[in-house]
Amino acid sequence: MAKEKILLADDVELFLELEKTFFRREGFDLLVARTGKAAYDLTVAERPDLVMMDLYMPEMDGDEACRRLKENPQTAAIPVIMVTQGGRESDFEKCRRAGCDDILLKPINRHHLVATARKHLKIVDRGAPRVSARLKVYFGQDPPQLLSNYSVNLSTGGLFLETAEPLDSETLISLEFLLPDREAPVRCQARVAWANHLVRPKKPLLPQGVGLQFIDLKLQDLDAIREFIKGECLAPHW
Repeated sequence: MAKEKILLADDVELFLELEKTFFRREGFDLLVARTGKAAYDLTVAERPDLVMMDLYMPEMDGDEACRRLKENPQTAAIPVIMVTQGGRESDFEKCRRAGCDDILLKPINRHHLVATARKHLKIVDRGAPRVSARLKVYFGQDPPQLLSNYSVNLSTGGLFLETAEPLDSETLISLEFLLPDREAPVRCQARVAWANHLVRPKKPLLPQGVGLQFIDLKLQDLDAIREFIKGECLAPHW
């Protein structure tokens, strides 16, 4: 079966190498462009399944390249994800006017980057499953004043946290929890992906709380979570 093909367009070599490292782990075929014009020409010639393009590039900015791709009937259906630095509203507006399908912010986060790509490629996550896990979790926006509660389930991408005061979507928080049989706690940033409210819950089988997506998870912590999930899947449940 043919691999999905992604075009990465950025004039900063560091970001290109970072993105290539992330996507090679996922098994995608990669194309690279270092100018907006090259990104446009390569997309027309190669018809990738997805384009990830920096907003500001030599020869032609990313928003102009995106606009031309969306105006071209041969490439209009190819998802284009714009990548921008700083989160300025004026930059967001440029991306939206160009007709892009999504916007990502630098610095690039591996989990968010890959999850966004999979969403637009319509790929079902083939990673480790989500398992039930009752772990004590310390969380909050001010690390010296962390709150605590318990997780309901866990995957390599995030966890569901039971809490009587769900946070707003996109809120960034500090997160810390300890896996069984491991001395060092997992510490990372997390993003509130969605909330389950007491009134009209999004998922009635879950308690009140929030779905959290891990950000800047260290490789050794990711491996530890993966091993924990593997053990839970193999363990007998009476």
